[in-house]
Amino acid sequence: MKPIAIISTYPNKKSISTISKLLVKDKIVACVNIIEISSIYSWNKKIENSNEYLAIFKTTQKNKKLLKQKIQETHPYDVPEIAEIDISSINDSYLKWLVNSTI
Repeated sequence: MKPIAIISTYPNKKSISTISKLLVKDKIVACVNIIEISSIYSWNKKIENSNEYLAIFKTTQKNKKLLKQKIQETHPYDVPEIAEIDISSINDSYLKWLVNSTI
């Protein structure tokens, strides 16, 4: 089973915590890492600088499409980032845990 990670940014901890708990409970993801970050970006012809939360969703290839759909449906941003990270190498024990957590 191939592991994947999807990243997205959220405006506050509550919005990412709510969806993360649901995704773990429903076994769509094994884990979500949530990291507070500072983002500088262009939006509506202005340079913005805001605090956000980066979410790293860890799952398997079989759940990728459903995960992306759930992120899109629940995301508070008009234009959410939903970027897939290809994992070419992972230790066996972590992969086993990941697969067992998403069955």
